[in-house]
Amino acid sequence: MKKILVLSFYYYPDLCAGSFRCTSFVNSLKELINKDDIIDIITTTPNRYETFDVECKKYEKIDNNISIYRIDVGNHKSGFIDQSISFSKFLIGAYKLSFNKNYEIIFATSSRLMTAFLGSLIAKRNQSKLYLDMRDIFLDTMNSIFNKKNSKLKYLLPLFKIIEYKTIKSADHINLVSKGFYEYFKEINGKDIYSFYTNGIDEEFLNYNFKKEIKNNKKIITYAGNIGEGQGLENIIPKLSKILNNYEIWIVGDGGRKKQLIENLQKNNIKNVILKKPVTRKQLLEIYKKSDILFLHLNNYEAFKKVLPSKIFEYATTNKFIIAGVDGFAKKFIEKNVSDSLVFKPNDEKDFFNKFKKIIIHNNINRIEFIEKYKRKNIMNKMAKEVYEL
Repeated sequence: MKKILVLSFYYYPDLCAGSFRCTSFVNSLKELINKDDIIDIITTTPNRYETFDVECKKYEKIDNNISIYRIDVGNHKSGFIDQSISFSKFLIGAYKLSFNKNYEIIFATSSRLMTAFLGSLIAKRNQSKLYLDMRDIFLDTMNSIFNKKNSKLKYLLPLFKIIEYKTIKSADHINLVSKGFYEYFKEINGKDIYSFYTNGIDEEFLNYNFKKEIKNNKKIITYAGNIGEGQGLENIIPKLSKILNNYEIWIVGDGGRKKQLIENLQKNNIKNVILKKPVTRKQLLEIYKKSDILFLHLNNYEAFKKVLPSKIFEYATTNKFIIAGVDGFAKKFIEKNVSDSLVFKPNDEKDFFNKFKKIIIHNNINRIEFIEKYKRKNIMNKMAKEVYEL
C-alpha cells in the first residue's frame, strides 16, 4: 500500500495553468494506483481570480481511495501582501491536515516556491520522499520585479533565497516545466534528479472545431489569461491597439494590473480593446473559435527568458495564427516548434510592426505534429509513473 499526498495551491474547478496541470496529473495517477493505495489532495477553494467564483465542496471523495481537501483562503487581488496572507492560510491548514498521515510520497506542484517549501516541510516531518514539480523560478521573478520597481520588498529576497535553497536541496526528484530552468536549479542541487515534463494540451481542445464561422468582416485578436505584472499588458496593449486599429482586441481574464490597463486605455481614448471577465473553459473554446489571431506577452524581465508559458500549448491547438511578445527559451521554443507564429521583442511595438507588416496570415494552419507530441495526458502519464515509482 502506498500513501501519496498531492499539494497544489490550485485545483479544479479553479481557472489557471496550475489547476489544469494538477487535475490532469491526478487523473493519470488514478489510473496507476492499486485498490489499497491512498491519495490525498490538499488544495484551496477557487481563488485565482477575484471575479471568478464557483461553489465546490471543501471535502470530496473520489472513488474509494482518493480524497480532496480544499482550504478556504478567501479571494485575493494578486498583490504580494494579500497573496502572502492567502498562502499562510493554506500552509497552516495543509500542515494540520497532513499531520500523522504517514505519507510515503509527497508530490508538490509549485510556481511561487512556497507550495514546494510546504511539501519539503511535510516530507521532512513525515520522513517521506519528495517530488517537486517546478513551474516557475519564484526568486528569479521576484528579484526582477522588486529591483526594477525599487520595492522595499526586495529586502525579503535573502530570506526567500534560504527557503529556496533548503527546498531544492531536500527534493528526491525535481521536474522542471521548462528546460530554461535547468542551469538555475543545477547550481542549487547538482544531483541527477531532473526531468522535463512540460505543460500540454488538454482533451477539451483536441476534439473541438476551432474554424471560425465568417459572419462579418470583423477581425479579432484575443489574449486569454492573467493580467498581471508578468504579462505587462498595461504597457503593450495600448501601443499595439493603435497599430492594429482594423482589429478588435479581446482581453479575457483578470489580475493585479487590470486597473492600470483600463486606465491606460481610457487615457489614450482607445476603443478597439474589449475587456472580458474570466470564463469557463467551455466558453473560452468559443472565444478562440471567434478569433483570428491569439496573442501572448511576457514583460521584458530577465527572469522570463527562462520560462515556457503554458498558453503556448493551448493556443497552438486552435490552428490560429499566434503573436507572441517573448524572449529567451520561449522565443526559441515557438520559433522551432510552432508554425504560423510571429515572435517580437517584449514591450517593443516597433519590432512588432516591422515584423507584422511582412507576414501573410492564412486559414489553412495545421500543427498536427505539435499536437500529437504535446498531448497533456501522455505527458502526465509519464510523470505520474515517475512519481508512483519514486
